[in-house]
Amino acid sequence: MKQTRVCPKCGSTDIVIVDGQAGAYGAGNNIMVGMTVFSAVKVNRYICCGCGFTEEWIDTKDIEKIKKKSRVSHR
Repeated sequence: MKQTRVCPKCGSTDIVIVDGQAGAYGAGNNIMVGMTVFSAVKVNRYICCGCGFTEEWIDTKDIEKIKKKSRVSHR
C-alpha cells in the first residue's frame, strides 16, 4: 500500500496514513533503539478504509538503527 496506494487485499484506494509517533515513556507507534524518546524509530501505518487491512513501515534511513539494536539484543 505504501507504494501503490491500493489495498492488496480488497483493491480499495481509500488508504489512510497514520504517521509514527514517539511520546513520553516510549508511548506511540515506534521502536525504541536507545534510552530516550529521541532515539525512537517511528513506525508509519497504512490503513485500508475498505477492509481494515494494515501495513507498517519504517523509513529506510532507520533500518541500520534497527539492525544495530537487534544485533546487540540477541547476543
